[in-house]
Amino acid sequence: MAIDPNKHPMPTQAPEERAHNFREVALGYTLEVAREEASRCLNCKNQPCVKGCPVGIHIPQFIQALRKGEIEEAYQIISLTSSLPAICGRVCPQETQCEQQCTLGIRYEPVGIGRLERFVADWHNEHSTEAPQKPESNGHRVAIVGSGPSGLTCAGDLAKKGYQVTVFEALHTAGGVLVYGIPEFRLPKAIVAREVETLKALGVDIETNVIIGKTLTVDELFEQGYEAVFIGSGAGLPNFMGIPGESLKGVYSANEYLTRSNLMKAYRDDADTPIMKGGSVAVVGGGNVAMDAARTALRLGAEHVYIVYRRSMEELPARREEVEHAEEEGIDFRLLCNPVEVLGWNDPENPRDPKNGFVKAMRCIRMQLGEPDASGRRRPVEIPGSEFTLDVDTVVIAIGTSPNPLIKSTTEGLEVNRRGGIVINEDGLTSRKNVYAGGDAVTGAATVISAMGAGKTAAAAIDKALCGEQN
Repeated sequence: MAIDPNKHPMPTQAPEERAHNFREVALGYTLEVAREEASRCLNCKNQPCVKGCPVGIHIPQFIQALRKGEIEEAYQIISLTSSLPAICGRVCPQETQCEQQCTLGIRYEPVGIGRLERFVADWHNEHSTEAPQKPESNGHRVAIVGSGPSGLTCAGDLAKKGYQVTVFEALHTAGGVLVYGIPEFRLPKAIVAREVETLKALGVDIETNVIIGKTLTVDELFEQGYEAVFIGSGAGLPNFMGIPGESLKGVYSANEYLTRSNLMKAYRDDADTPIMKGGSVAVVGGGNVAMDAARTALRLGAEHVYIVYRRSMEELPARREEVEHAEEEGIDFRLLCNPVEVLGWNDPENPRDPKNGFVKAMRCIRMQLGEPDASGRRRPVEIPGSEFTLDVDTVVIAIGTSPNPLIKSTTEGLEVNRRGGIVINEDGLTSRKNVYAGGDAVTGAATVISAMGAGKTAAAAIDKALCGEQN
């Protein structure tokens, strides 16, 4: 049978409809389409796609099970190495990882591995009625700091081996960046909650509203009987540009803006969470977080939304799919531009004018690309005399985040690098005995799947340190 050269397209809400609601944009494959897409897999002997997966999912095996209609079997194969399949199938950048290594992709479009993973996980969540079986306890206790992708993955892998695992989460809902950072229209929070419940069924305990470094310290966790600690506290410290006007009302970090919308449900009509809505919004940055913030602003009622990015479309780091969705929804990309000042309303003759102190506009300068910088991308250089002004009511800064310094400042002997990331070895071990770390707390802001890979690596190292060859 001839192989279809093209990946089956993902059905989506129409742009003019989805731009005004928070429902999931991608609608998912039907069973028929999923099996047709699975039939494109060559089932390669050397399995290059697996080598491209940070958590080592047995990709050809699960796809062959799906191809035969054995959907639950496909799910169980994925679950051997991944604790968050419904999440990964939605937000993992497969196009630069497993799908980039797909043999079929040498000549045609690669197999839609991520779309198939999502289908299998969603099918299981809809049809399965059996809870995972809780393994017999091995008597060892491990504490996990943070319930983001690295923490949940580490917890899941250890729980499957019989460890008594407790996850400590600073916020009131488990999920970390999965619930506060990624919008509902890309990752429904019910999906995250379902994955968390699966981990609880395996025996994982989750304690929310506990700030490690304040409520409890790492040393106190050991005093309570935990034999190892994994730090997966993420990178929640927002970076700013250091330009005049960033303290004006109406300037947000992307972290705050998205947290108010995603976690605190500011998009609901009955929400008590204050957030600027309507008017014109400028989002500074070009990564996935910038796309999320811009598309969220549109759904919150903004009349016009700009992406302001200092390089060109070619250098834009966001996933192509997210950029295309943003363009379809009407986001205005102002490329090769960089902000130099945020301007506010200031009427000295009317000091009590309620507009005073709020954002009025953003002054920008045009850029051109020069020689490559340390990242390998061409360095943006200002064009003298090219300044212009964008009339905006809200500015969202989405230029990256750094690890929160709280744990470092309260944990003696924990080495960090100049960017604030925790220093680890190849097994995730820090400079403290039996203290491991991974994900954004180590690397700074990165992808969900890379954080999961770090959690998996640390779980294996913890297991070896505590149980040796027993497991």
